[in-house]
Amino acid sequence: MIMAQQLKFNLLSILLILAAAEAGAQQDTTAKQTDISYALFLTKVSQGNLAYAAEKFNINLARAGVEAAKVFPDPVISLGANDNGQKRMKMGYGINTGMSWVMELGGKRKARYKVADSQLQQADLLLSDYFRNLRATATQAYLQAILQRQLLQISMESYTSLAKLAAFDSLRFKLGQIAEINARQSKIEAGMMLNKVYQQQSSLQESLIGLRMLMGNRSDTLFTPDSSALTFDRHFDLRQLISDATSNRSDVLAAQKNIDIARNRVELAKANRIMDLGLNVGLTGNSVVTNQVSPTPSTTVVSAGISMPLKLSNKYKGELMMANYAQLQSETWYEQAKLNVQSQITTAYQQYLSAGRQVFQFRSGLLEQAKKSLDGKIYSYERGETTLLEVLNAQRTYNEVQENYSRTLNAYGVSLLELERATGIWDINL
Repeated sequence: MIMAQQLKFNLLSILLILAAAEAGAQQDTTAKQTDISYALFLTKVSQGNLAYAAEKFNINLARAGVEAAKVFPDPVISLGANDNGQKRMKMGYGINTGMSWVMELGGKRKARYKVADSQLQQADLLLSDYFRNLRATATQAYLQAILQRQLLQISMESYTSLAKLAAFDSLRFKLGQIAEINARQSKIEAGMMLNKVYQQQSSLQESLIGLRMLMGNRSDTLFTPDSSALTFDRHFDLRQLISDATSNRSDVLAAQKNIDIARNRVELAKANRIMDLGLNVGLTGNSVVTNQVSPTPSTTVVSAGISMPLKLSNKYKGELMMANYAQLQSETWYEQAKLNVQSQITTAYQQYLSAGRQVFQFRSGLLEQAKKSLDGKIYSYERGETTLLEVLNAQRTYNEVQENYSRTLNAYGVSLLELERATGIWDINL
């Protein structure tokens, strides 16, 4: 009776110690944590990401460029005075004023405006493309945080199982049912798994810090993804995906808009070869000359004229040649962009199909079989029908199956978002 009470007390003590250790493994006092949905996370990324906010200034810069392209040449006003210095001869003095202005010919202002306007449209497309990549990158980080949380949960469950096994073996050793080396091995395995729990906690913290950085959040709060059931099953038509992407993807449209910019620059280069007219008007006033030799009344002279530069520089066509080559280059880059899209989509599509097949393999009974095998080994071990090594091997196999399933499911999600990133569509809702 006394032996039974002592064993019961020892079992209770060990379980309390293990529970305290498990609680210590779960606690993290370095930062506050709160759940965040995927939709709210993306909203915060779009509103708070600092790199995206900086990219938005490109729109303002392009708009300022449009305003600058509207500017006419400024008129030039001149004002002067003269005094011949002959006070004794009373030769008088004069005042002259004038204004000159360059009249641009050949549609230079219109050509500048078309270049700036097409650059504004391209800036808008490039911003859309930046957000397309940012959204995919943020989603991948969100999936990574989910994966790290799942891996931590797997480690915690494995640690709990091994800790219970260690407690059980400790009692069996006290009862003389097993050797001390078996009890010691159980404790070692539980301790090693606890270290893995700590490692997974650190990995999860790193993922959560990455989410906070993407949101541009400066607080000490860590946001934990609250998605549980992840479904990535979709049906795609490869040819339709390629066709839609080459017509609608923002970076392809930006490459196409770059051709328009190059063409407009060719027109601007042609316009710059046309001479401009200089218009000028002037007013000169001379005071009265009162000397006795040549008295002259005061006079006011009005003048007007035009000036034309001699476009000797048109002999050199460097600016026009550069614009023409830039147009050819932009057309080549556009074709390359379409080819890249086709390659990216085809590769992402094949990876998505492969990941889907792997997930199906896990869901078709692999996880369930591994769990049943572990439960059977533990049941047999508790009755002395199998060895500790077999139990540990079954536990490792079950852990590997669970971890591989979580990683494969994560790869399935990443392959889906990479496919949708490549196609320019988006229907992911975690």
